[in-house]
Amino acid sequence: MGIQELIWIVLLGLTSGLMIGCIGIGGVILVPALVFFAGVPIQVSIPAAMMAYIPAGLIATAVFAHNKSIRWGTAAWLCAGATPTAFAGAWAVSVINPVLLEACLGLLAVSSGLNSLRAQAATDAKGYAVSNAVLLPVGALTGFLSSISGTGGPLVLVPILMSMRVPVLVAVGLSQVIQLPVAIVATLGNFLYGQLDLQLGGTLGLSLTVGSWCGAKLAHVAPRASLRWIVSAVLAVVGVFILGNVVWRLM
Repeated sequence: MGIQELIWIVLLGLTSGLMIGCIGIGGVILVPALVFFAGVPIQVSIPAAMMAYIPAGLIATAVFAHNKSIRWGTAAWLCAGATPTAFAGAWAVSVINPVLLEACLGLLAVSSGLNSLRAQAATDAKGYAVSNAVLLPVGALTGFLSSISGTGGPLVLVPILMSMRVPVLVAVGLSQVIQLPVAIVATLGNFLYGQLDLQLGGTLGLSLTVGSWCGAKLAHVAPRASLRWIVSAVLAVVGVFILGNVVWRLM
């Protein structure tokens, strides 16, 4: 890994980590940037990203827990659903065509961005109730999609919870917790079945951790509505770019 590539990866990790820690959405930029700008194959980028989410998730969870922004009972049900499917997603990465993976990532980015934009009015809802019977399948879906796309958990979970009228700070706090079992189990699966680049994963992990810590601090003082509009729009644009590249490769 050259100096220029190292600097680029560190800046990428800091930016992505800041977005993940602050608003729960940011992991989606990590894998596409590694693929399209750093030239790292997607089946190497996804395992490295999942490995990097482990220390970043620990730090962000600690900050949110310190600020009493995590509902631990809800988090337990989500994690119970996400853990087994995250391992299945890691296995799927090793066998699915890379172009299909990119298409799934693009669709996930566009849908998450648009869903977040639509859900703005619900982000500050005071009352919400989500049954445990719903939390398990939501966690399972989050674990699989996060593992197979390399997005860690928050990208999938935050828009889903927002659509259920869960307050934005609670949704982001829950997303920080769920990325821990997702990242750990997916990394184990990637170690067994995939191509786990420890140097790349370690570099991303360090920079993501610093960014996540800053983002988690910012989440409790910044005007989240404005940040969500900006990042949701960026998500949609990134997704369209990825899908356009997939279409161009298939022509």
